[in-house]
Amino acid sequence: MDGGEQTRPVTADDAPPRSAVVVNPSKVTDLDQFRRTVDDALAAAGWPEPTWYETTVEDPGRGQTEAAVAAGAQVVFACGGDGTVMACVSGLVGTDAALAVLPQGTGNLLAANLGLSNDLAAGLQVAVERGMRRLDVGAVEDRHFAVMAGMGFDAQMLRDTSETTKARIGWPAYVMGAAKHLRDRPMRVSIRIDDRPPLRRRARSVLIANVGRLQGGVRLLTDAEPDDGWLDVAVLTPRTLRHWLAMGWALMRRRGSVPRMEVFRARRVQITSNRAQPRELDGDLIEPGRSLTAEIKPQSLWLCVPRPERHPDLSMDAEAAAERGERLIEEARRE
Repeated sequence: MDGGEQTRPVTADDAPPRSAVVVNPSKVTDLDQFRRTVDDALAAAGWPEPTWYETTVEDPGRGQTEAAVAAGAQVVFACGGDGTVMACVSGLVGTDAALAVLPQGTGNLLAANLGLSNDLAAGLQVAVERGMRRLDVGAVEDRHFAVMAGMGFDAQMLRDTSETTKARIGWPAYVMGAAKHLRDRPMRVSIRIDDRPPLRRRARSVLIANVGRLQGGVRLLTDAEPDDGWLDVAVLTPRTLRHWLAMGWALMRRRGSVPRMEVFRARRVQITSNRAQPRELDGDLIEPGRSLTAEIKPQSLWLCVPRPERHPDLSMDAEAAAERGERLIEEARRE
């Protein structure tokens, strides 16, 4: 399904929606306590009790999400890391059910773009306030991503970042993973943007983005919009440590152009490398390969977002939502 009716599946004027929670139990320290907190907060907001589904190694969330939608869920909460969220996205594409993110892992790239970090209260509040936006998603074969796909350095960084370090210090752990590969040799790539002649580059990484923010709140692509019908393609070509430092400084300051980065727009992009490369979707590693092909599926995912839901920055009002969410949880505990 590419597109759909431009009406919300659930509005503030509707009855409280039926919901489901798809949770990765390995990402939650105390699942029983976590479940009580979510159930009680939704009850305090007037929502019916949600149905719970646990992910497995064999099915990280897509099958559970599809089952929840088939059973009538109007909002599906994804509770876990990037892999859980990505699986839920694939299960919701083209439906009228909405995705709400309750981040519990250490990466959470979509949550970072929503300004949610690992804040359970904010994630719950964003859902119960029913700010919803219909987003584009990217499709890679039968899988989907809401934020970005990548090939090369970015996936190497994810692969070589310790889970233990991520759990201890959070997103800065990725800096340590990245440092291991700053001097690696570039890949020779051919990049075909839609039907144009292929571009040939010696690149360290090629990113295909629907939304522009990386971990730690760094805005890689300032013009990337989540519902404009386009993918933004960033080709990173640093060759020396000085190049990396200049690029990092420019991204932090975010004034003017970023050196050693070219940006293109596409509805379909095909990347082919001279050798197999690590690859990732929404911060979750997939199998290595010599190519990565992605295409846009416009307006195909409903997402619960902080209000105002039409703001270009999906994280607008997230901090205030977190404060309201804390009050919701406290109210639920008193009842």
